[in-house]
Amino acid sequence: MNEERDDKLTAAARQLATEIQPQRDLWPDIELAITEPAPQRSRWTPMFAQAAAVVLLIGASSGLTYLVVKDDQPVMIPQPAPEYTFARAAFGSTYTLGSDYLDTRADMVERFEQELVRLSPEERQDVEQSLEVIRSAIDEINAALQEDPDNVLLQDLLMKTYHEELNVMHKVGGVTQSVMSRRDI
Repeated sequence: MNEERDDKLTAAARQLATEIQPQRDLWPDIELAITEPAPQRSRWTPMFAQAAAVVLLIGASSGLTYLVVKDDQPVMIPQPAPEYTFARAAFGSTYTLGSDYLDTRADMVERFEQELVRLSPEERQDVEQSLEVIRSAIDEINAALQEDPDNVLLQDLLMKTYHEELNVMHKVGGVTQSVMSRRDI
């Protein structure tokens, strides 16, 4: 059955014309396209495209940087500690924590101690242990900074550790405030 079909197709293919004449003479247009130089583009088009690409790249990177940095801004919440003294943190070998920070921290410690009394003994012990760990880390980082005062990584770690200490004290205040303000109990 396939042979019969193939024979019919072969016979039909033989009847097709082997040469097709175009409806018009195409050679003059082809010759003109070959011999004539290509139309010249403006010199400004590539420069505008490059400038647009640069502007787009700068805008995109600036936008991404803004999105990444805006959420990482530390929220400075005043949290003082009465018995904790700040050794000079050698940020760049001459910078120390400012008096504004120390005053704010002192106020925060005072509020923290007032709120700490409202916690149960177990919760109070947990908070005090957490602060003890954080404060020992601050002491160790300060000791390392005394040996390498220009170490940017240690400086950054110290600031993050101070921030973590403030966060712990702030959370204690938030927990006691929310417990004291509940009216649905």
